[in-house]
Amino acid sequence: MIADSLIVPQHIFDEMVSHCRAAHPNEACGILAGNGEEAFKVYKMSNIEKSPVSYEFDSREHINAIKNMRENNHKMLAIFHSHPSSPAYPSAKDVSLAFYDDCVYVIVSLMEQEPVVKGFLIREGAVKEVRISVK
Repeated sequence: MIADSLIVPQHIFDEMVSHCRAAHPNEACGILAGNGEEAFKVYKMSNIEKSPVSYEFDSREHINAIKNMRENNHKMLAIFHSHPSSPAYPSAKDVSLAFYDDCVYVIVSLMEQEPVVKGFLIREGAVKEVRISVK
């Protein structure tokens, strides 16, 4: 993707936040897929770590999502996860495990009643915030 922004339709945004709230107090995770800068689909993943401070995709779900993206000519635009009790900023572990240079890492903070959602490009340990436009 390698863009300075991510466009997320309101219904996709709501589905992502709902998935994160449903997993509370543990972290939730998933993928936003689409084309260009616009997300068209949410792939809600199971967090096999079942942890409030880390996540790991279920490998079978991840493979199925990738197959589905290929079949629909979509690309993985973003990987999202929640921070149930910390800010919407990548942790040291998030940065060290950011293997996809070409996608946005979206963090949904549930610290406050109203979620805070931010996106980041993470390359070689460098973190750069990108704009998320909800439409």
